[in-house]
Amino acid sequence: MAEIGDSRGVLWRDALGLLAFDDAMAVTPQTIFDLASLTKPIGTTSIVMDLTADGRVDPSEPLTGCFAEWRGGDREAATVQDLLEHASGLAARLVDPPPASRREFEHDICGLPLEYAPRTKSIYSDLGFILLGFLAADRGGAPLSELFERIRKRIDGAEASAVLQYGIPEAAADRTAPTDPLAEDVRRGRRLVDEVHDNYAAALGGAAGHAGMFGTADGVGAFARSMLRGARGDVMLPPPFSRDLVVRATQKTSVAGSSRALGWDTMLPTSSCGTKLSPSAFGHVGFTGTSLWIDPTRDRYYVMLTNRVCGGGTEADIKEVRRAFHDAAAAR
Repeated sequence: MAEIGDSRGVLWRDALGLLAFDDAMAVTPQTIFDLASLTKPIGTTSIVMDLTADGRVDPSEPLTGCFAEWRGGDREAATVQDLLEHASGLAARLVDPPPASRREFEHDICGLPLEYAPRTKSIYSDLGFILLGFLAADRGGAPLSELFERIRKRIDGAEASAVLQYGIPEAAADRTAPTDPLAEDVRRGRRLVDEVHDNYAAALGGAAGHAGMFGTADGVGAFARSMLRGARGDVMLPPPFSRDLVVRATQKTSVAGSSRALGWDTMLPTSSCGTKLSPSAFGHVGFTGTSLWIDPTRDRYYVMLTNRVCGGGTEADIKEVRRAFHDAAAAR
């Protein structure tokens, strides 16, 4: 499922292909996809920036003031911003299988030896965003699903059919793309029809800082238009889409060799967005085959939702498809 638009609305949308490699059910505009790591910028980063706007979170605050077990000489300098920029020193994932509760996750992540000194490099980390999800829920005083629902209601111009939320809407399993669990997942051996694909998010009840959101192309597109309008200077939008917050969230990090921003990635000719987007472009991808890129200079956004984790499709395959899609779309 793909959608291209500008700050005013949808320019093109099309449903292509099947929901699985071994299934004849066709993708439709109403198909709901597991957004996987698009949760990081769309959900968690938006919530953190919203909490920043009202003073409940400060990206510059040390993590020692956020988590009681984040202790140790090599960890003292790490901040909330470092988690957002994947520069905290944390590894990508835990070595052992996921624990069974938030308390255990927090204990294991906060006690995990850092792989590098904070801000000396950037390594993409689900663990950092899991902590951000915990922090957002604590400071926001509500579950991530509720905190994002408040933001979703501020998105202007969303179609009635649009879906963008943590978890799958009630009675919508029949239009949700199924996924196959990974080999290390305890759910392996059965198809996941109404469950989050990521096993860490599943262990945390389906909603986490790094994964757990589901959406339709028009739902993601409506969010993208609000971000695009903020990036292009619209001063009338509420947080987290206000101009200053969007500019802050999408500014490239100062960490050497990194293309990351606050929860977002920025344009590199070698990235999944291809070679033709402008240097101002920002976006993200998801493990299940999802992608969102926004280009303020071109006044365009590009949504591509696929389901590569249901019977075939490698990471190399989807990277080639993403680059080809963005190059073709940006050439028009």
